[in-house]
Amino acid sequence: MTRYLVLLKFTQSGVAAVKESIDRADGFKETAAKLGASIEAQFWTLGEYDGAFILNAPDEATAAALVLDLGHNAKVKTTMIRAFDATEFKSVVDKLA
Repeated sequence: MTRYLVLLKFTQSGVAAVKESIDRADGFKETAAKLGASIEAQFWTLGEYDGAFILNAPDEATAAALVLDLGHNAKVKTTMIRAFDATEFKSVVDKLA
């Protein structure tokens, strides 16, 4: 599994339907599970971003499809970032000259 950090910003229609955001998040978890992915953690935030979640996906194509589909409903805009745990990052650093 590959881990991604996904940052969310509500669109105007997302703010208008903010009371439904928990239900939408639950639906997204179900969609992710159907594709072999999982949501490790989900947060609603204050500040520049309105939310964030950690997505574990079997491959980059699955992660991209899920995040693109999430933005498709026009309630949020997304930013997806590849995230490394300490072991994964050590393998990256070990390759440096």
